[in-house]
Amino acid sequence: MNNKATITIDCSRASEHRINPYLFGHFVEDIRDHMEAMLAFSLKDMDFESEAESKTEVSGSWYAYTNGRNTKYALEASAPKHSGRAQRIRILSDDEAYAGIAQKTALKGQVKYTVKLVARASIELNYVIVEAVDRLNQERLGLERIELNSHNWQEYEAVLAISRDCADAEFRVYVPAEHPRWQDSVSTGMLWIDHVSLLPEDHIGWVKREVVEMSRDLNAGMMRLAGNYISAYHFEHGIGPVLERPVMFNEAWGGWTSKYFGTDEFIHFCRELNVEPLICVNDGSGTPEEAAQWVEYCNGGIDTPMGAKRAANGHPEPFGVKYWEIGNEVWGPWQVGTCTGEQFARRTLSFIEAMKAADPSIVILACGHTDQDWNRAVLDIAGEKIDYLTLHLYHGYNRFAMDRGTPAEERYKAIASFPEWTRHNIEETRERILTNPKHSHVKLAITEYNTMYYPNTVRKGLPDEHTLGAAVANAANLNEMLRSSDLVHIGSFSDLVNGWLGGCIRVGDYYADQYCGKNPGWSGRPLKVYGTPTYEVMKLYAGRDISHMLPAKVECGTFAVQSNKPAPIELDALPDLDVAACTNKDRSTITLFIVNRNLQEVSAALDLGGLRAAEDTVLYEITGESEWDINSVFVPDCISCKSTSIPFEAWKAGYPLRPASVYALEIRTK
Repeated sequence: MNNKATITIDCSRASEHRINPYLFGHFVEDIRDHMEAMLAFSLKDMDFESEAESKTEVSGSWYAYTNGRNTKYALEASAPKHSGRAQRIRILSDDEAYAGIAQKTALKGQVKYTVKLVARASIELNYVIVEAVDRLNQERLGLERIELNSHNWQEYEAVLAISRDCADAEFRVYVPAEHPRWQDSVSTGMLWIDHVSLLPEDHIGWVKREVVEMSRDLNAGMMRLAGNYISAYHFEHGIGPVLERPVMFNEAWGGWTSKYFGTDEFIHFCRELNVEPLICVNDGSGTPEEAAQWVEYCNGGIDTPMGAKRAANGHPEPFGVKYWEIGNEVWGPWQVGTCTGEQFARRTLSFIEAMKAADPSIVILACGHTDQDWNRAVLDIAGEKIDYLTLHLYHGYNRFAMDRGTPAEERYKAIASFPEWTRHNIEETRERILTNPKHSHVKLAITEYNTMYYPNTVRKGLPDEHTLGAAVANAANLNEMLRSSDLVHIGSFSDLVNGWLGGCIRVGDYYADQYCGKNPGWSGRPLKVYGTPTYEVMKLYAGRDISHMLPAKVECGTFAVQSNKPAPIELDALPDLDVAACTNKDRSTITLFIVNRNLQEVSAALDLGGLRAAEDTVLYEITGESEWDINSVFVPDCISCKSTSIPFEAWKAGYPLRPASVYALEIRTK
């Protein structure tokens, strides 16, 4: 095998087009534990929305906390205007017991939490205790007393100071045994709780501070709100006073759609990150009129009906959401409102007409597909009216008829070939777009992409999607998107936090698919927040000063992928090195993104022609001991990005690039 390579860059031919910073975007979806991991709330079933999971009628994640022989529990209708249900507790005075509800959770120490309680009580009950203890040794971590002052529903708040971190805590709300006793008669010892939440003081717009800070470092450019759930999501259910927002079943993924992260919270999150929002409207169970109302809610003046509603919710200034996507994977049978390409295209026209009546300046993205018959229908019928066609690119073992029984080296080489499939999908779609002048203006938005490992039923042990090998594939995918950046303007890595298969930011130790049967907290480190190797890649790429592409010629060795079924691309001689060359606006810096896909070290020599470079270069490196290495709650920084200064002369002779590694080389020009 030839383990030497030469990279030749033509620094005189910068691309006319500019690289769009939205290429490095990310994706928020209410799927599995995405919102639970992302949001700062420490408790589940805060509105008692879930069914009882035991014989005692206590909602969802809560359980009875009592030593009363005769304490009774029931679920009732919620407080007026509120959603979910109310938890009723009846305590008999003769039991001289404590009684309430409790929930397992993980708490940060030396932090103050705001406890919000919506409750009513029979007149004999004067107060309740909110308390946190260590479940292992019952050490008290914090306690506060909340005075109850009404037989009617009231909202109460308290500040609960937690003394130390506790991975296995219990939070309790209860009437203590030492409470003054009452007479056993009608309507005594009754407590109703409609809502309980626990929010750390360091949250940022209800999002975990650690998630916001790590997301800032991603320099995302754009944040997308979308996913399968959106095709059954009605935005008006996620605006207004949060306790009055209805509980919505997540029809795509089961469980409950988070009413605590609606439009207002998403826009706040985007503004904290200084990124452009992209919203996908509900074209499945929704209507053009509803989509137009969503546009008006975000962009209308206070003299419009929905703009007035936004102002009443505390946001008088329009949000100015420019980018709107119609349809999420409408071609898929798992999607609410799935249909043919022709049906979707006609539907899209009605949505565009209604949405642009609300704001003519918006930019429209329409659901595309790797199936060009679908794209042909969408472009022929609606192409004149749209600005972007979308693609979702999840390449996986299924393309090669591989499974977990395939030798590890062959599986890795399949992973490393994923960008070739990306190129194939982009170029096929480019050809389709250019077939007719009426839609030749359309650009591409790859609004979801990640590595994918099929079949899902054999995901066991370590989560492959989070390995160094996955980061290599995703880096080479980004290189392909950069090389096609005249057409591809938008990218959205899937997902931002936990959730589906990616989650480049990981919160805690629970993986949605891979650890079936393991509950959050199994490691004892549920509070840990860290980045995957792909997080390091995304941060590296988006953090560079790049504006234009430069031609790059690579002479290097090759590898072959032994596919077990025919492929539409050649897999017998794939280059070891995947290189994308860029320069900044004033041509003062050249940045090379170099991915060594080989499992052997490659010595790379660099030729910049006659360009004079500064004496030292800066090399950023993401590497590890094995392509299967991952970051975890136990070793969160096993794979991280490190930088070093390398003399330019060293690149002329050939610089060693480690196996299965990602590099960014910055060269200052004279």
